[in-house]
Amino acid sequence: MSIKNRYLILLILIPWTCLSHFAAAWERDLRDKASLLAQASLRETPGIVADLETFGEPALPLLEAMLNGNLHSRRSDKRLVIADSQSAEQIPIIDAVTAEKLQDSRKRLLTKVRVNNQLRKQIRRIISRITLGSPNASVRHKAVDNMLYNLNPQSIGLLAEAKKIETDRDVLKLINLTLAINDLRTSDESQVLLDATNTVRGNLEPIVFNTISTLLRQHEANQRIQDDEFFLRQIKRVHAELQTKIKFYQLAERFYYGLSLGSVLLLAASGLAITFGVMRVINMAHGELIMLGAYTTYVVQLIMPSYIEFSIYVAIPCAFLVSGGVGIMIERFVIRFLRDRPLETLLATFGVSLILQQSVRSLFSPLNRQVSNPDWLSGSLEINPIFALTYNRLYILLFALIVFANLVLIIKKTDLGLQIRAVSQNREMAKCMGIKTDWVDALTFGLGSGLAGLAGVALSQITNVGPNLGQAYIIDSFMVVVFGGVGNLYGTLVGGFSLGVINKFLEPIAGTVLSNIIVLIFIVFFIQLRPSGLFPETSRVSK
Repeated sequence: MSIKNRYLILLILIPWTCLSHFAAAWERDLRDKASLLAQASLRETPGIVADLETFGEPALPLLEAMLNGNLHSRRSDKRLVIADSQSAEQIPIIDAVTAEKLQDSRKRLLTKVRVNNQLRKQIRRIISRITLGSPNASVRHKAVDNMLYNLNPQSIGLLAEAKKIETDRDVLKLINLTLAINDLRTSDESQVLLDATNTVRGNLEPIVFNTISTLLRQHEANQRIQDDEFFLRQIKRVHAELQTKIKFYQLAERFYYGLSLGSVLLLAASGLAITFGVMRVINMAHGELIMLGAYTTYVVQLIMPSYIEFSIYVAIPCAFLVSGGVGIMIERFVIRFLRDRPLETLLATFGVSLILQQSVRSLFSPLNRQVSNPDWLSGSLEINPIFALTYNRLYILLFALIVFANLVLIIKKTDLGLQIRAVSQNREMAKCMGIKTDWVDALTFGLGSGLAGLAGVALSQITNVGPNLGQAYIIDSFMVVVFGGVGNLYGTLVGGFSLGVINKFLEPIAGTVLSNIIVLIFIVFFIQLRPSGLFPETSRVSK
């Protein structure tokens, strides 16, 4: 090795060695200081806790565990560990200093570090000071956010000091909001209240609206701000503005949930639309095909529990194939023998639905099963404190539109789609042209059933999976088909989203059951006026 390379290696190793030594020394000092808590009395503990503040953020996990009553000392070596004191006899533990996972311990081998109310107050103040002084802006923001809903004289004093040195715009804005909320709660001076009102103006945090509402109630009870008419007008104006904004975003949230419901109805009703449009079959087992799609998602997660993030990608084609395959079997073994006998077909498919339900109960039990959401389907996109878009419903909406677009392409651009359209318009002429209408019926029924399976995958991400899952959506799906126009896919699109949104706007007013009844009555009257639905099917001759 050349001399030049040796020097280069030394230049790399020396700083690394120094950093490692510094980290080891820091950890040793923190451990030595924290270990005193194991045998300290309640009189000695406050001094030890005060010394821990000098270590800054590395001491936070230990202090938070102590505050929550989860800090213990292991009797064998007096090592401080974090453990859930409410856990079972054999409990998992982690090192209080390094957060290293240790071997599980028996509960009787741990001694809980004692904490009283005075210590808890001291620890809260220390945690607040450490987090407010953190170099990380997100940590400081979280600390101020926690104080916003836990205001007290100590936290207000800390925030007033932090405001003088804060450089991050978002954190400073939140500090000003918190101080303004405190002024609105405690001050009697009109100018202070007016400045605080201007600070919180337009902010949609729930505590803002509640604080201003409380201030107005106190005025009406002649307890505060009796004389300053200008301030009263200002605060009433701010209160009215907040009410308007809150109502707007609440309506936007209902609309979003309506679109989410409409996307599920679109997936479920699309299969019914093409099935009824081609075969004139009222499939009462369609809800159970939705259920099979949901259970397929559950089984896929059982098979690959370590790959929940990717299980949904496997579940989508599997659910389509399982529900589609069962649909083809229903058509081949039941429906084709009852052609042009709609009443018998309705009763037969109702019997099939009972068989499928009981089969699932026997195989999986009658209990509901929960399907885990992947991380990318969990959480929400927060627009503001009032309105947030949950990721699972957002992705289901996009998924439904993608499936619908692909269905339209299949119907418009493929040989199968051409044959489906030919059979739906004139079955006898299609036969004369050499189209095997029996197999077109089977494939159409399988396609519609596969779409029901995809609806089941979507539903598994927003609700529990059970034998009765499909029954909650089958009636709504039929209403979508009838309302939009039998056999018309674009009518199904409009009808699904329309009924979903209408339902969600009616539910807060009339309740879930009554809103469904109102929608049903509306559909009945609508069909009286327009029997073919919103978009009537174009047909050259009767089937």
